[in-house]
Amino acid sequence: MASTTDSGDNNQLSVSSSPHIIFTTPTFTPRFGRRDSITADDGSRIHQRLQRHIHLKSNNDRHIRVQEPEGSQAKSPAASIYMGSYTPRRSRSLAGSRPGSIKSPPTSSPPSPRSSFSFSHTHISQLSDLLQDFNLDLETYGVEELRDGFFDAAFFKPQKTSREELMKDAEFTLPAAFMKKHPLSLKHFFPRQWRGIKGISKQLVTTRAGIKLIKSFLPFFISYVLCLVPVIRNWLGRYNYIMVISAIINHSGRSIGAQIDGTISTIIGTAGGLGWGALALWLSHSTPVARRGYGGILAAFLVVFMGAIAALRSYYIRLYQMVLCAGMAVLYTCLADTSTSLAWRSLFEYGIPWLFGQAIALLVCCTVIPDAGARSLAVSLHNAFDIMQKGLQLPQSEPVTVHRQLAFTFVNLSQAYRDLVLDISITRFKPSDVMALRNLMQAVIRSLLSLRMESHLFEDSDKDEDSDVPLSRAVSALSIRRFNSTSVINIDGPRRPQLYRTDTEDRAVELVAGKLAEPTSNLLSCLKTALQRCDAVLMDMSGHRVFLGPSKDVSSDIVGAITSIRKAKIKYDEEEEQLLRNPNLPPTYSDHPEVVEIFLFVHPIRQAANSAEALLVKVNEMQQRRPGWRAYLPSYPFGKALQRTNEQVRHDRGGVTAGFFFQSQRELAKTMKGMANVYKPGPRKKRGTEEEEDNYDNLEPTESRGAYAEEEEIAMDKNSQTSRQKRLRYKTWKVIHRLQGFETRFALKVAIVTSLLSIPAWLNQSRDWWNKYESWWAVIMVWIMMHPRVGGNIQDLLTRAICALFGAIWGGIAYGADSGNPYVMAVFATIFMIPMMYRFTQSPHPRSGIVGCISFVVVSLGAYTAPDNVSVITVAWTRGVAFMVGTVSAVVVNWFLWPFVARHELRKALSSMLIYSSIIYRGVVAKYVYYEDGEEPGVEDVQQSEMLEGRLREGFVRIRQLLALTRHEIRLRGPFNPLPYSALIAACERFFEYLVSVRQSSLFFHPHYVSENEQASESLLAFRRDAVACILMNLYVLAGALRGDRKVPRYLPSAASARKRLLDHMALLESMNVPTTSSGVSVKSKRSKRRSKRKENNNSNETASNLAGGRKWSQIYSYSYSQSLTGCVTQLEQLCKYTKEIVGEQGFDPILEDEYEDITSDGVGGHGFLNGQITPRTTRG
Repeated sequence: MASTTDSGDNNQLSVSSSPHIIFTTPTFTPRFGRRDSITADDGSRIHQRLQRHIHLKSNNDRHIRVQEPEGSQAKSPAASIYMGSYTPRRSRSLAGSRPGSIKSPPTSSPPSPRSSFSFSHTHISQLSDLLQDFNLDLETYGVEELRDGFFDAAFFKPQKTSREELMKDAEFTLPAAFMKKHPLSLKHFFPRQWRGIKGISKQLVTTRAGIKLIKSFLPFFISYVLCLVPVIRNWLGRYNYIMVISAIINHSGRSIGAQIDGTISTIIGTAGGLGWGALALWLSHSTPVARRGYGGILAAFLVVFMGAIAALRSYYIRLYQMVLCAGMAVLYTCLADTSTSLAWRSLFEYGIPWLFGQAIALLVCCTVIPDAGARSLAVSLHNAFDIMQKGLQLPQSEPVTVHRQLAFTFVNLSQAYRDLVLDISITRFKPSDVMALRNLMQAVIRSLLSLRMESHLFEDSDKDEDSDVPLSRAVSALSIRRFNSTSVINIDGPRRPQLYRTDTEDRAVELVAGKLAEPTSNLLSCLKTALQRCDAVLMDMSGHRVFLGPSKDVSSDIVGAITSIRKAKIKYDEEEEQLLRNPNLPPTYSDHPEVVEIFLFVHPIRQAANSAEALLVKVNEMQQRRPGWRAYLPSYPFGKALQRTNEQVRHDRGGVTAGFFFQSQRELAKTMKGMANVYKPGPRKKRGTEEEEDNYDNLEPTESRGAYAEEEEIAMDKNSQTSRQKRLRYKTWKVIHRLQGFETRFALKVAIVTSLLSIPAWLNQSRDWWNKYESWWAVIMVWIMMHPRVGGNIQDLLTRAICALFGAIWGGIAYGADSGNPYVMAVFATIFMIPMMYRFTQSPHPRSGIVGCISFVVVSLGAYTAPDNVSVITVAWTRGVAFMVGTVSAVVVNWFLWPFVARHELRKALSSMLIYSSIIYRGVVAKYVYYEDGEEPGVEDVQQSEMLEGRLREGFVRIRQLLALTRHEIRLRGPFNPLPYSALIAACERFFEYLVSVRQSSLFFHPHYVSENEQASESLLAFRRDAVACILMNLYVLAGALRGDRKVPRYLPSAASARKRLLDHMALLESMNVPTTSSGVSVKSKRSKRRSKRKENNNSNETASNLAGGRKWSQIYSYSYSQSLTGCVTQLEQLCKYTKEIVGEQGFDPILEDEYEDITSDGVGGHGFLNGQITPRTTRG
């Protein structure tokens, strides 16, 4: 990324100097990076082996280098070397490259797009940064050990890294939440509270938050006033305030569909809890013996029921409101007014007020500024279009921020659709249209994520340094920055080595820039207009354009936008075709990386135009249909709906961030389960005779590889002799393993804490004060405060305890201010409950808000209903203590029994993401790179990959949100350092984005790694195997270290070395002019075609070649493809560094450390290994 001074220098360049392209990094890289500069010697040292025939070494060097075995004049010395278990490369010798070979290609044959390996030298310069300290000797002397598919890893001494520089680079990867002051800082506590109060006050009077607060407060206030009326109070009974609590639990600050769903759920849950409690009461009083031990019977029923509904609360979030109310009801039934006599009236004193509270809340929700569910969807769509328009800004000053906003919008669109179809909605949008709209908008966002918009494209290509002649509108709008360097790629920062560029390259860049500047600018302009008009039309349809935007100046002419974007596409295609037919354009782009960079910039914009056009067509269809307002029933699949709930319930239950995180991890694990298979090796065959081996050309290839199968398929194999035993054991293991999950742990915690706190209710010694002071509220408060995932930190404990105490005190003051004057109590309730209801319904801390609400209601109305001889002070402190005990118990139990620690979950999540990245890497390589004949990636494969990539994007969004939670945790061993974690997340995301680029590039550039020369193609197999295996092994090792919190081994296989060996060998093949097929069909497949006719599939899906739209972009995307694979290697080095910062590095024994440094300082040879020394053993310490 160029520095900010570059743009200022552009206006001072002369017309004689040609336009240069800035070689931008992907938009997800840090805005500022650091990179060690290299010298010309370092950059060229990598190529010395390919350029020299004989390498001479001094007598002190124990490693002898010999002449090149293949592609050179001398003969390979492989025959004079003892092979041991190794074998000479008989099948991998380049027979076609030797003089006189019948397979020697004509030297005049032009290289195909696939066979042009010249791009590799540009990526070797990047790898040289990783290997610059080693004079590599990668010669194998014509000897190779296959070892049944295993690879030979190269290990080098780890480079010393500066921790200060690593942490400085990591600062630029921190999420936006870390820009704020620390939440646990006492110095900034009161200023932060004051700023929060001012911000909330402004929000309430200027946004819809004020309306939502009014809707939430009105049901409470109506029911509270009704309880102050003596007639209604006496008719409802002693526990008349249950009506107020019912109106608070299912408040009206939600959509009509969510309110109806909540009303039904809470009523069913309350009825179930009262029914179970009534059964327990009836059994405990059925016989005289049962009456004497009624406490034990009630305890048994309570433990079973609470454990069951706690598990349901964990398994199915959709049942949250139902099980919450069921728990409150059963606790009231079994713990309130316990005695040896049975009074059924107590059930009606709870059930009837609850029904009235729900009726009041539902009536207010449907009559006071009702929201039928369309507004939340409109807000999500409008915000999405705003972010998408930001993604088209040229240039982008904050590309990292925009990239993360686009990724979050991608995730939020799916959530908006789910919220619409989960409940009853009244809207003008059909759910099917919203689903199609979501998919099309996500396709546009996916295209925007692939753009490189952080720099100008064309700039001042025709402007003289002192000239005042203005550029054309299109050329000035789209510019290519001048830069002294012509480096092809820079991943880590703005510093680039300077390379020489010829006049031919300058003319090529000027030609491409001049041709594509204006059509690309028109495309960008049409894209912005299209998004604005789509936003305007959809907001008009939703009826919220006046409140949300855009302004009336934005036109709603969708047909005009479609026409404009199609004309812009036609104009671009014409200019592109003329450019590609231009004789001045170089025939190959191998030596013109800047031209490639221009094409890689403009072509994704052209693809984004296709996505935008599809979106315009859908919006136009919806506009022409002119649908009216209509009610839609829930249409989300029932099984999935149990795992989801509406936005307000997610907020009210607390732990939204943790809930989203675990949900995304569960979805990822489910998706990856089918890809993480177990390898079953194929049966070995007997070795043939020597004569059969010599007659190699007459042999037919056989399938000797194994197969992959899921673990469950292997365990449930019906062909096994012990299939019945395996099935029974596997099913038993699955049940036991599932019972070890967090759901069972939460159920156990709830059963333990509720049963222990309930013991005084059933003992004769404590029954009187338990019933008199209504101490059973402590158990109910535990049930409300417990959370399946997050238990709270010290800040939550203090906040909830203070809210409970403050609510009790304020309730006592409200009653005692004028001896229970209902008007005074209503005024005090208004003053206290408005901010407390806001805290419960809209703030990030809902559980402290509900504690304060319930505490105030129970104390104030309890004192109002209590007999005259009961002091209000007694009521206040006894209920207040009960709320304090319940609140503190819930937090403390969650601390000690299987606590939620954000930093630990973060480390495990990073381990999972590394494993998922390795699975995706393996899948991309297998499906899009090294696929077999007849298994080309089709449309379904592309859609499946895009779905999987969407899940990974959501995973990164949720992990960053989890990282922000670590700021709220107190760590006794010292402050938690988020920098290495943030940098590791960023590096893993960049690795993933490079994989996405590999997949997308492979659709345009077919990586046909199979040559017409069978021996030449087989010579690359080992190099590819090593390159892939090194990356996979590194990812597995790092993931295991993070999962088990173990130190990373000091020596890991060098992926950079393996990648360089592959590029060197490809360059060697090119230098010998080895032809490659452009059809992508292997020799094996050609033979199989000669043996049998391939089965035709007339209804097959469109293959990747059809998606590519021809071969004209193959050369260009071959560069992007190779660049992305090299970028994966570079990011892997970053992953290793930051993983070691987190878990440490497994080094040598402390005694041998100094000795090791002395040895390696003088005894490391050119190959990177110790010369004649025994490496000391490594230890964990």
